Amino acid sequence: MFQRSEYQIIKKRIEEPRKFIQVVMGPRQVGKSTVVRQVLADISQPYSMFTADAVPAGNLFWISECWETARRKMKTEGAEEYILVIDEVQKIDSWSEAVKKEWDADTFNDVNIKVVLLGSSRVMLDYGLADSLMGRFERIVMPHWSYPEMREAFGFSLEQYIYFGAYPGAAPLIDDENRWLEYITGSIIEATINKDILQGVKVMKPALLRQAFELASAYSGMELSLTKMMGQLQDAGNVTTLAVYLELLGEAGLVRTLGKYSADVARKRNSVPKYQVFNNALKNIYCGKRFGEAIADSRLWGRLFESAIGAYIINGATAGRYKTYYWRDKTGREVDYVLEKNGQLLAIEVKSNTDDSNSGLGEFRKQFKNAKALVVGEGGLKAEDFLQINPVELM
Repeated sequence: MFQRSEYQIIKKRIEEPRKFIQVVMGPRQVGKSTVVRQVLADISQPYSMFTADAVPAGNLFWISECWETARRKMKTEGAEEYILVIDEVQKIDSWSEAVKKEWDADTFNDVNIKVVLLGSSRVMLDYGLADSLMGRFERIVMPHWSYPEMREAFGFSLEQYIYFGAYPGAAPLIDDENRWLEYITGSIIEATINKDILQGVKVMKPALLRQAFELASAYSGMELSLTKMMGQLQDAGNVTTLAVYLELLGEAGLVRTLGKYSADVARKRNSVPKYQVFNNALKNIYCGKRFGEAIADSRLWGRLFESAIGAYIINGATAGRYKTYYWRDKTGREVDYVLEKNGQLLAIEVKSNTDDSNSGLGEFRKQFKNAKALVVGEGGLKAEDFLQINPVELM
């Protein structure tokens, strides 16, 4: 069975002496539970794994019951240490207080239970971690799958990765595009919005949130002001509400906004946003064309190509600890993506076969002398090569 790179990280931390709670977080359907099960199957320590999927949110004692079960099994088996795994922990009300109580009790009583928590809702997880568990945990963030992973695990071509995206659960369905679309819509989009956002955050206008997601995903790789976006949405609202909803969609691993790069921090925050999906499947279900038709439409394929490169870039931002922007000057010259880390800049222009200019790179480097520049695609680094490189290594 294919193993993601996070397998080694999780295994190493589980085998270390008990010190921190390990929190494995990431979007839906990226393999969090699978990789933890792979680790558990390969270690010698006894363990128990529970999931809160079907547990009522108001069952405030469920976490304590899981913990007590682990303690009893550890004692019965005469084990020196024990692994407790709780999946979708954020679904339980006041979960972080319950985890803190049990973890601190084990620490006080020298009970060597190591704990792994898994969750899909970064919004709800981060709130609980910051609220009660400060100093007691480490994060392991699992991003969406990369092109090399999809190629190795499912035999994806570059074109298939660009169009069908990188959800492993959807990979076996690509020969039946209607079935693939239904999976992305129901198992990914609706599940994320309904369970990871609406159940954990008070959203006054759910219809506006859904419409914002659809429009932002369709515009992935493109710019659109919040005012103009609001004008295209049917549900009435205001720009501030829309900005909050877009932030929630970004935290859920669906689509995020990129600001325009500027040396002035205020201008970065107030710029017209560029939208970018985390997984190209989320854009392409709205492109209106099937796989073969999309490849034949060179203009459309160029947009899908740029969005796929952008998805790879933003998925690497957490582990690489860099910020991502775009850039455009008053004359319309632009750079598709700008990466910033510790004062270093990398300007990336994405070029499909239909592009014939990258003058924006030259102008950007004139204005920002320390910037490095890279073309991905036609006339530059091949997409297949770029998608196997950690962008930080190019800075």
